[in-house]
Amino acid sequence: MTEIDAKIDALVPSWLTLPDVAENLGVEVTRVRQLVREGQLIAVRRGENNTLQVPAEFIGEGKVVKGLTGTLTLLKDDGFSDEEALEWLFTPDPSLPGTPAQALRENRGTEVKRRAQALAV
Repeated sequence: MTEIDAKIDALVPSWLTLPDVAENLGVEVTRVRQLVREGQLIAVRRGENNTLQVPAEFIGEGKVVKGLTGTLTLLKDDGFSDEEALEWLFTPDPSLPGTPAQALRENRGTEVKRRAQALAV
């Protein structure tokens, strides 16, 4: 396990496998893979079997949390890798308060996007 993997494991409270995400969203696993490919969700390999998993906080009430896709696009445009984006989303930000991932779940996406835009150089 790399240093960044250990850091992400410490920051992200719970994970879902792709079949679990599909079940929560009411779609086929192939659709979840497409969401990951399109950058609408981040999945990283983890665990004993090195399976693709998505942070559970990204899924709420049968859909991808509102504002997540736009935030991921901004972070990617800023040059963030998936791992760096996860680290940013799950690191507490006293100005929010809480983590950007929590703020998205609480429908405070505008604040999160503003901070993500501020990261751009």
